Amino acid sequence: MADELLIRTEELVKVFPMGRSEVRALNRVSLDFRAGEFAGLVGPSGSGKTTFLNVVGSLDAPTSGSAEVLGRRIEGLSHREAADLRNRSIGFIFQTFNLLPVYTAYENVEFPLLLLRVPAAQRRRMVMDALEWVGLADRSRSRPAQLSGGESQRVAIARAVVKRPPLLLADEPTANLDAENSHHILRTMAALNRELGTTFLFATHDEKVIAYLHRKITLVDGRVERDEPLTPAAGRETGP
Repeated sequence: MADELLIRTEELVKVFPMGRSEVRALNRVSLDFRAGEFAGLVGPSGSGKTTFLNVVGSLDAPTSGSAEVLGRRIEGLSHREAADLRNRSIGFIFQTFNLLPVYTAYENVEFPLLLLRVPAAQRRRMVMDALEWVGLADRSRSRPAQLSGGESQRVAIARAVVKRPPLLLADEPTANLDAENSHHILRTMAALNRELGTTFLFATHDEKVIAYLHRKITLVDGRVERDEPLTPAAGRETGP
């Protein structure tokens, strides 16, 4: 539902031990994100961007404060409950594509549906729909070694959206791509945001990504320095 609150963090703190000292990766971060946003966390390396994604993605627990994601309090989840939340409701895209090299594009995209025990006929429809969304239905039988970097990232996007999660977290998704492929990927994600209503939250320092965002949150030393609306690039309104 549009404008539904998907993420709320309050006074979120994440501390990592480092020898005899500690690093405060997140320092009292309070942020809300609503359904349908196309938002990004920006800032230098070490500013807390990836740590924030890991917490709201239930990959890590906060040291203190709270993170509510899709109605679930992350800090209160067991390992099994956190895995179930990720499997059913959150998609992930990383700068490394993390495709299984022995499997075809189709099989890589199908994998999340196998975990959810989706029936075979329904799986096939969902996988082919996802590959169509990213423009790779004709490469469904190709293995990762036969794909370009841009195509591999599009397969990774298809894998992330195949279960139609309400929330997709993307950590530096264009870091290993050239400018042309980066823009193709970003137009694809913007189209999925519009057509499926998927909420996208990026961690990035790539100006190409920032040009597509509707909202930019700047983190510095684990704190929110700025939170501002943006007018996205004209190319964002163009399909893949």
